[in-house]
Amino acid sequence: MRIVVCAKEVLDPDAVNTYALAGRLVIGEDGKTLTQTAIPRLMNAYDEQAIEAALRLRDAGVDCTIGVVSAGPDPATLLKHAAALGANEIAAIPIDTSTTDYHVIARLLAAYIRKSGGADLVLCGRQASDDDQGVIPALIGEILGMPVVTIARAVELARSANGPAVRVTRVTPDGDEIVEASCPVVVTISNELGEPRYPTTAKKIAARRMKPTIVPVDDLSLSPEDLQPRVRLTRQFVPIIQGDCEFISGNTPAEVAARLIQRLREDSILQ
Repeated sequence: MRIVVCAKEVLDPDAVNTYALAGRLVIGEDGKTLTQTAIPRLMNAYDEQAIEAALRLRDAGVDCTIGVVSAGPDPATLLKHAAALGANEIAAIPIDTSTTDYHVIARLLAAYIRKSGGADLVLCGRQASDDDQGVIPALIGEILGMPVVTIARAVELARSANGPAVRVTRVTPDGDEIVEASCPVVVTISNELGEPRYPTTAKKIAARRMKPTIVPVDDLSLSPEDLQPRVRLTRQFVPIIQGDCEFISGNTPAEVAARLIQRLREDSILQ
């Protein structure tokens, strides 16, 4: 089985939140990009969990090759981390993501999957922490003609009359849902999968010697129209958030509770 995991490099969301709370998150004069250069970049957490899902399949005895691909200006650090986690293959598609949209990225990733020999299972994070759109996996499935199963917390190999299949446990508001899909299939992984493993020092050192396959955009047989974005970012801004906090006092907890109930009724929150 060949598994391909699509990964994205994002700004560290914890660092972004810290800057935002401190009032130091500033958009540049172009109105689109942040001025902060000290915010570290790392692998999107959902994508890291997608790699973990692939590794768990291998741990369960599935004979598989795990490849990780990323499209971006310089995904080398991300791919080294993927190799340290246990990826057999790593590939980079160099592209300036500020001039693309998710349609273009999906076409690039789908073209790579097709050109590199296809995949029995494509794993993606459910969404990216920077834009939270989560549409690229669905677009990859559409382009490659694969079914798409979303928001998985577990993926297992199954057997069907039609050949290899996967059994996916999905997270829904009504509880877990178990579905089966014949391969090839695209599955998106959610954080309910659990914490991904941490690479050992030995694996980190070994990963430094593993060079990613560089896949130029021109080698993916895409037309100029395929590389034209359909959605363009026109403006990005940091919203101003103001919070008002009122403390209710009283001599006893019961008195505080009674005053709170009264205030909620005055504000028509309680009837």
